[in-house]
Amino acid sequence: MRKPIISGAVVILFAVIASFAAERARIRITSSAFQEGGNIPSKSTCDGSDTSPPLQITGIPSEAKSLVLIADDPDAPGGLFTHWLVWNIPPQTNSISEGTAPKGVHGTNDFGKTDYKGPCPPPSAHRCSFKVFALNRELDLRGGAKRSQLDAAMKGHVIAQGELVGRYARKK
Repeated sequence: MRKPIISGAVVILFAVIASFAAERARIRITSSAFQEGGNIPSKSTCDGSDTSPPLQITGIPSEAKSLVLIADDPDAPGGLFTHWLVWNIPPQTNSISEGTAPKGVHGTNDFGKTDYKGPCPPPSAHRCSFKVFALNRELDLRGGAKRSQLDAAMKGHVIAQGELVGRYARKK
């Protein structure tokens, strides 16, 4: 009777420790172009030059083997709309300059392109979420893969993540 109780207590203890570790494993993403929840500048959208905003990344765990960058619109009609997919980014990457893509493998966004395409919502405000995931391995995924394939390849390998959300409403 004692062994099952002790075993159960050990399992619960490890689950609690893992939960606390996961909560601390947060990556911070910022941009000099906009604040969290703020307005994305029009030059980073379809109304401008579709120039990717500058991103700064901190809090990447030392055990990370690669990073994934995903930019998407959770408010898009019909569901999530992907603007940018890049994986196997070196884990030492702590910034991405404006108008540049990080070194890595590029996937196909929902515009059918492999580069950044900014928000282009109908005449209402939408969010654009820039997410960075730290993985415990590099992904064996071909360039040009789509979001669903990237999500499947990442499953079980995310050790930390962070998100920066901006807003954009078209003026036209």
